[in-house]
Amino acid sequence: MAERTAGRGPVRAEPSGKRVRVFLGGRLLVDSDDASYVWDIPHYPQYYLPLAHVRAGALEATGTVVEDPGWGEATVYTVRCGGREVAAGAVGYPGGPPSARRDRVRFRFDAMDAWFEEDEEIFGHPRDPGTRVQILASSRSVTVELDGTVIASSSRPTLVYETGLPRRTYFPKLDVRMDLLEPTATTSRCPYKGTARYWTVRTAAGVHPDVAWSYPAPVAESAPIAGLVAFYDERVGLRTEPVLPPLEGPR
Repeated sequence: MAERTAGRGPVRAEPSGKRVRVFLGGRLLVDSDDASYVWDIPHYPQYYLPLAHVRAGALEATGTVVEDPGWGEATVYTVRCGGREVAAGAVGYPGGPPSARRDRVRFRFDAMDAWFEEDEEIFGHPRDPGTRVQILASSRSVTVELDGTVIASSSRPTLVYETGLPRRTYFPKLDVRMDLLEPTATTSRCPYKGTARYWTVRTAAGVHPDVAWSYPAPVAESAPIAGLVAFYDERVGLRTEPVLPPLEGPR
């Protein structure tokens, strides 16, 4: 379903249907089978969870109230659980007009210890039900260059197609000049792939920070890319040549 708010245009919202659990301080903070997706941020949803499914006493209103036209007043909460305290860790709509947010609360995703959909941990943000990740083995010939230096070259890449994002090419480490890659402390988290680690590429002509990454231990659905190396296509010179042998006979 979609809900319209004054001055904001349509805001998409729909029920999740999944059991969602949130942990903080090593203890269960929320356990709900009535989570709602709300696309507060257009590119991916947030979970709004019933206030009634939050551990009793875990929320304390800070006194800060945010006016949200069309949704009513949003209350900002401090979250306490398992000996941990997160200031402004949640925002809720205890009243206001009927909506997917009424009597629900949204927790700051990265401020919590862990989130689970059913029994599988998720990272970064809730998985968008409309997003699909396809991981395909390929026999294309693919080359990556930086500053005139070949950084990677392979005829056995793995291609990742993710809804709404450009195709990414992953290389076996044996096909990458790992001697030119320097590990950095940068990480990122993806709900569909897991936690990525990054490398800076250093050539004789320049330094390119965090231009390559890998998922050492991806989530189960993305297992085929474990340990493979990808590059930002838009920051390197990437050439892809499909293997297309001549066709003979009538077409």
